[in-house]
Amino acid sequence: MAGSTFGNNFRLTTWGESHGAALGVVIDGCPAGLKLDESDIQEHLNRRRPGQSKYTTARSESDRVHILSGTFNGLTTGTPVSMVVYNEDHHSSDYSEIASYYRPGHADYTFDMKYGFRDFRGGGRSSGRETIGRVAAGAVALAILRELGITLLCYTYSVGEIQIDPGCFDAEEIFSNPLFMPDRNAAKRASDYLDGLRAKGDSAGGVAELKIFGMPAGIGEPVFDKLDAELSKAIMSIGAVKAVEIGDGVLASSNVGSVNNDPFSCDEHGNIKKTTNHSGGILGGISDGDVITLRAHFKPTPSISMSQNTVKRNGENISVNIKGRHDPIIVPRAVVVVESMAAVTVVDLLMSNMSSRMDSLKAFYTPTP
Repeated sequence: MAGSTFGNNFRLTTWGESHGAALGVVIDGCPAGLKLDESDIQEHLNRRRPGQSKYTTARSESDRVHILSGTFNGLTTGTPVSMVVYNEDHHSSDYSEIASYYRPGHADYTFDMKYGFRDFRGGGRSSGRETIGRVAAGAVALAILRELGITLLCYTYSVGEIQIDPGCFDAEEIFSNPLFMPDRNAAKRASDYLDGLRAKGDSAGGVAELKIFGMPAGIGEPVFDKLDAELSKAIMSIGAVKAVEIGDGVLASSNVGSVNNDPFSCDEHGNIKKTTNHSGGILGGISDGDVITLRAHFKPTPSISMSQNTVKRNGENISVNIKGRHDPIIVPRAVVVVESMAAVTVVDLLMSNMSSRMDSLKAFYTPTP
């Protein structure tokens, strides 16, 4: 299977299946001298761990990470960082029935068409558990970004049609409710909405919003490797993401130039800044120094217990009710995945940017008198 490696300078390769022995990641290009131990990784894996609320699968996994290589005495060595998480609670028997048919909304049919064979136990590589490797790599990328004064904040922006109220935004509330919403009232309404869907055996979609603070201007390549293009690719590679918006996103297409353009101004210290941020912090594929804003739209969880029409592999039409342990909504556990993939992308482009100017090379390689 091709396509399990992401990045150029800071490069990650994920491996493993939902119901295999383990999942993990190998990071190549991590600089030496970064403070890193398993607790740094575990903090982020715990945010996507199943079984923490009624809105996540009941699968009981500790998702305990083990660093196999690339660190010594609490510091990265510059060699590949390899990490593994062993599966503990995989009930493969829950999936034996689906070996003969294609689940609506899943990759069963497309995997069969591509490979002529598929791992039907929880979806194999197309399972949400594949993101364990992404989050572990993202934790390393986030540690690098913290050293550079760059921070990321991701949260649930909406559940179904229930959106947060920007006027009630409370960052501390994100980790105070199981939906990771920064608006307590919206979280309560969304919880009631999800309870109703769960009672019917249905599921909901939603949106995760990401903000990147402290990003310097000038990051991103202006043609094929634009910052927004690379971020979009990274986020769209997450299972169940169907759309990505930067800044005003789709609203920009119904706006006028006199409103959509962000005016520049220069303060008394000579700093050039924008007075609005419709661009979402990116112009011409390059960061403009403002807060980068991105939204990822997730489809509803495809595994639902309501009756659905499908076909067997032999073409027979049937009706099915999906069994197993599944999330009624994907977004809350995917918040940390969006954050992780964005962090990996930014670190990769920051490294690329080091060679874009002669004065940068001279500053790095010319000895200080």
